[in-house]
Amino acid sequence: MAITQISLPLPVLPEGWSAPNDFKAIGTLSTPNQRNLEPVGPHFLAHARRKRHKRTFSEDERIQAQEHVKKVEDDDGDNISEPEDPLMLGRDAKDWKGQDHYAVLGLSKHRYRATDSQIKRAHRKKVLRHHPDKRAATGSSEDDSFFKCIQKAFEILTDPTKRRQYDSVDENANLDPPSKKAASKSASAFYKLWGPVFESEARFSKIQPVPMLGNDKSTKEEVEEFYNFWFNFQSWRSFEYQDEDVPDDNENRDQKRHVERKNNNARKKKKTEDTARLRQLVDDCLAGDERIKKFRKEARAGKDKKRLDREAEEKRIADEAKKAKEEQERLLKEKEEAEKAEKAEGKKAKDAAKNAAKKNKRVLKGSVKDANYLLPEGEAAAAKRIDEVLGDVEAVMAKIDNEELASLAGKLGGLKLAKDVGAVWNEEVKRLEGEGKLKAGEMKTLGS
Repeated sequence: MAITQISLPLPVLPEGWSAPNDFKAIGTLSTPNQRNLEPVGPHFLAHARRKRHKRTFSEDERIQAQEHVKKVEDDDGDNISEPEDPLMLGRDAKDWKGQDHYAVLGLSKHRYRATDSQIKRAHRKKVLRHHPDKRAATGSSEDDSFFKCIQKAFEILTDPTKRRQYDSVDENANLDPPSKKAASKSASAFYKLWGPVFESEARFSKIQPVPMLGNDKSTKEEVEEFYNFWFNFQSWRSFEYQDEDVPDDNENRDQKRHVERKNNNARKKKKTEDTARLRQLVDDCLAGDERIKKFRKEARAGKDKKRLDREAEEKRIADEAKKAKEEQERLLKEKEEAEKAEKAEGKKAKDAAKNAAKKNKRVLKGSVKDANYLLPEGEAAAAKRIDEVLGDVEAVMAKIDNEELASLAGKLGGLKLAKDVGAVWNEEVKRLEGEGKLKAGEMKTLGS
């Protein structure tokens, strides 16, 4: 490449410049080096391309646009490239409600799963191919009807509300349920054919995520959850997209209200029909599901086992109750016999104690009698003396219990002399007075 040298003169110094006098150098300039300057950038490349191919500006731009379109098509070809149906290219743009918006943009295999990015890329690709200016530049006689279809499809699919309404009635995205014969060919065929059907229907559910069909290894709880969900399926399908257009003429309000009522009734009817369709679909799947048959068989076996276990348990409980009753009766009988024996022993002991008390009382009364009622020997006891002594003895006996009675009888046993007998009685009376059971001076003959 030839090297071009460019001379750049220094600018003219301004008047009044006094640098040579006032200038003070604070450093030195580096050694000058020779450099090669080369033109670069997109504009230089465009200039070089036009020079090389001897093109005008318009020719170069047209060729570059065509190459750009081809590049875009090549880049997007793997994901959003579909052959265009000649019948679709000749559609009337006014019949936009009847067109398949996804097919118009080349997204038939994606449909409701198409992302916003894919829709925009597909639209750009279609616009580059079918724009009226592009067609005119290539000499095509095709009108702009299909381009209007593209624009309408893009408008519908990029508006969330309108796209939801269209997806609600997009029958091309639905999958027909398999026949009973096809689904019963093998265990895997049932899940392989019915699974995609429910995956397709799941897009209409208000509740997400949606339980899927599963496989032959699914648990009973998972299968019951699946069918309970689908038998109580809550769909958001509204069918507004198929409404008859309401007139915008404000003067004809009756006609407008009539059309609105007609649309509402049509929506309700379609909603009811769709609910019945889905219910029938779930019933057909349930009827051919071998897992349900297996679970019912296991449930019957489990029910029989529970019944046998329950009967065995009832028999065991009855036997235990019988044994418990017999044991209770035996213990009750033993208790009654023990109580009877104890009562007899108690009565015997009570009688013995009573007899012992009587004997001890006789001993106490006999002690004063043998001691001449505590009078000196040879002196006769008058009736009054006898009554007073015996009265004091009775009063003392009334204040002491059987043990004290026996103890006192033991002390008096064998004593004959009035002095000895009197001393024992006097000691007992003083004890009772000390305990507060007798009052001082209460005794007439004892304790003095």
